[in-house]
Amino acid sequence: MGSEDVKEEKDALDALELEAKEFDKDAEIDRILKAFRLDAYAVLDLQPGVPESDIKICYRKKSLLIHPDKTKNPLAPDAFDRLKKAQTELMDEKHRERLDEAIADARMLLIRENKWTVDSPELKTDEFAKKWRDKTREVLIDNEHRRRRQVKAQMQEEGREQKKQDEETEQRKRKRQHEQDWEATRDQRIDSWRSFQKGKSGDGKKKKKMKPIGLGLRIHDHTQAWHGLHQESQSAMPMFPKNFSFAVCEAHLAR
Repeated sequence: MGSEDVKEEKDALDALELEAKEFDKDAEIDRILKAFRLDAYAVLDLQPGVPESDIKICYRKKSLLIHPDKTKNPLAPDAFDRLKKAQTELMDEKHRERLDEAIADARMLLIRENKWTVDSPELKTDEFAKKWRDKTREVLIDNEHRRRRQVKAQMQEEGREQKKQDEETEQRKRKRQHEQDWEATRDQRIDSWRSFQKGKSGDGKKKKKMKPIGLGLRIHDHTQAWHGLHQESQSAMPMFPKNFSFAVCEAHLAR
């Protein structure tokens, strides 16, 4: 076999190897995108409860395999983001504890529903493993719905509280504005009040009471008539008694 034949064979093997790698990359990308994204273990294809070191090693291998810079697959960026998110969640102690608790709850629910015990042989079968994954999916979905309801309720409560604070702020603002307007017109109100009081004092002065003209003339006329009669009849009439009073007669005539 000549050198050219050896080279051609090597090139063919390299091409096959490259093709196999691309196939593996596409397969891994497809698997990641189909994995249940709420289960970080499923995205990384790990068993629950593995140590943190296994999580780091697994992520490193898979991230190098499907890295968008090393494959032409258009779905690689999305798969890479999901892989990174799953690794971040498992490295978060609190998130990982919640995930482990949900997986344990799913296992206990299966055992209770089927009236098994923790020592039942059914728990060691592949069928149980599949049912466990499905039940874990249900539990995680329920937990996510509950979490979203809590977040929504919290946001609504925060919205109501914010609205209340805004109303109180607006009320205080209106009060301050009212006080400022009131103070700004203080001098004007004082001047108006003084003008009002001054006008009221001028109108309220007591007018001099005038004596009725008609009554005075009537009394005067009666008095003059009486004196005239007295002068004309003085010679014919007898003398009046000493206690006679013209004032009494005038008062009588004035009635």
